[in-house]
Amino acid sequence: MSIYLHFRAVAESEIRDDHTWLAAFMSEAWENDDAEYEAGIAHSINKGWDAVNDLYAAADALYTDADEPWNLPIYGGRPVPHSADADPSDPPLMLLEPSGVSQAARFLTTISFDELWNVVEARFGALGWSKQEHLEHHRALQEFYGQAASAGHAVVKAVWA
Repeated sequence: MSIYLHFRAVAESEIRDDHTWLAAFMSEAWENDDAEYEAGIAHSINKGWDAVNDLYAAADALYTDADEPWNLPIYGGRPVPHSADADPSDPPLMLLEPSGVSQAARFLTTISFDELWNVVEARFGALGWSKQEHLEHHRALQEFYGQAASAGHAVVKAVWA
């Protein structure tokens, strides 16, 4: 079984703060994921997003004086609660507003991947997680959040199983 964390950049003015509406929007975006990925407005991580978050959490140990929140790229944003009439099978959703997207983009471009990897290498290696895989996730997230921030977009996140 595959499970994905799906990211979709969108102008804040084009979204509704309503779970049912956002679930339908994200479902349509998921159906068009290849085209949206090519356009730079979507990204997804299969299963391993928690490990990517753990990689970024190493920033907390490295930069205790840092103001940049390391949790924004993966888990940042606020949950969008299901409305009373929402389909309970709709995915969990989070909304990261444009200011958070800019902070995430700034974090991803200023943090040293190699320094993060040095902190987690022994633990990740013991779990069979490769440096190359995480570097690819990091670079893809840098590009995605950089484009979203440049456009002033929000990011909606959904979990698909």
